Amino acid sequence: MRHLLRMAEKSAPPRVHSAPDPKVLIEIARMKMPFGRYSGRCLIDLPEPYLVWFSKQGFPEGRLGMLLATLFEIKANGLEPLLAPFREKTDPRYRDTDPRQYREGDR
Repeated sequence: MRHLLRMAEKSAPPRVHSAPDPKVLIEIARMKMPFGRYSGRCLIDLPEPYLVWFSKQGFPEGRLGMLLATLFEIKANGLEPLLAPFREKTDPRYRDTDPRQYREGDR
């Protein structure tokens, strides 16, 4: 059994801890969904059940899949208000506030 664990450790990719890319949050807030039922809608405005469906079925390959998976985690953890400053300034849900000042329960 220990032999199998050592083999698994050797074949596992090394964990890389990198800083989050702020451009990802801007893309999530401004990019339009390119296909499907919600085509043309900003990713941030996709309903959570749609993202849950993707999480069960599998996210698309590439950058879009990474953005949708990130958005799923943001919505599942109730962190949507953090994206308000990244929306287009013409969007009525845009907020010009520093997201680091949010507290539990702020919306």
